[in-house]
Amino acid sequence: MLNRNAEALFWIGRYMERAENHARLIDVHFHLQAEDTLAIPRSDGGTIKQTLCKWGRIVDALGSRSSYEQQYGSYTEQDVVHYITLDRDNANSLVTCVNHARDNVRTLREKLPSELWDVTNGFYLWLREKQAGDLTHESPHQFFSRIKEWTSLFHGITQSVMPRENEWHFIECGRYLERTENTLRIMQSAIMTRSLSPSEEGDNFEIYPYLQAVLRSVSGYQTFRRYYADGVSPDAIIEFLVLNEVFPRSVHFSLHELDAHLRGIELQEKQLRSAHDRIIRQVVKLKAELACLEREDLQMDPEGKVTGHLLQAAGQLGAAFAQTFFRFGEVSA
Repeated sequence: MLNRNAEALFWIGRYMERAENHARLIDVHFHLQAEDTLAIPRSDGGTIKQTLCKWGRIVDALGSRSSYEQQYGSYTEQDVVHYITLDRDNANSLVTCVNHARDNVRTLREKLPSELWDVTNGFYLWLREKQAGDLTHESPHQFFSRIKEWTSLFHGITQSVMPRENEWHFIECGRYLERTENTLRIMQSAIMTRSLSPSEEGDNFEIYPYLQAVLRSVSGYQTFRRYYADGVSPDAIIEFLVLNEVFPRSVHFSLHELDAHLRGIELQEKQLRSAHDRIIRQVVKLKAELACLEREDLQMDPEGKVTGHLLQAAGQLGAAFAQTFFRFGEVSA
């Protein structure tokens, strides 16, 4: 397989996962908006401050604070939603991610099932017609639900019709590496919210709606309650999202899937196989660090050093992936 093909496949998986993650985050915050306003009594000044924090948290969860502030300056609902969904100047906006995924699928149309091109092209054409006003005039929930349906359709086709060959494994590697980073960024944002909360003495009332949003943004609320029926706490949520072995969006699960798909890649060149083995060992080392974590380690980490280290290690995996399989020195972030 040519390097450029492997790179295109890997980024197809990353871009589609990123698009779904953006839709999940914003949709859940729209849902909680009314509840948040009713649940937290504030003065006039406090209301403004909390609103800024709420939309700022979404940008933080995507790791785009610096880029956003350079372009927009202040945090308003309209600006944040536009920046994340339809802003073509944002390299990681929803419409840009889908456009990049579509371009990559188009270059590989002869190697991929035709259904993948049909759904990716249809997704982009549908999204391209949307305007900023459509999200407010129509129901934001319907808009973001449709985004999730498009990405689910894409993932369903890859699972049901693609041969279990290198093309499929590269797409899945991109998908699960992106999911690992997204989950860790969301947790970093939750930890930052906890550290900024004035309710530091055991009262999580101020951030309770946000904690629910974190779980619902990864569709993990019901599963979480099966494991932690007695209560929702920041520590329990972080533990669930990092260490749970069966939840598909936990860091533990995503890394195991990434490891499995990496091992599924078959290479002919001896030099490339050696580099391939090194990146597998890198993933195994990260999994071993995760296996040694205890709940107490996460509870004693109010500044997010543990999750920050995991996020940095995931970023290094992406760089190692590029150095191993793609054109040296080029990374399509």
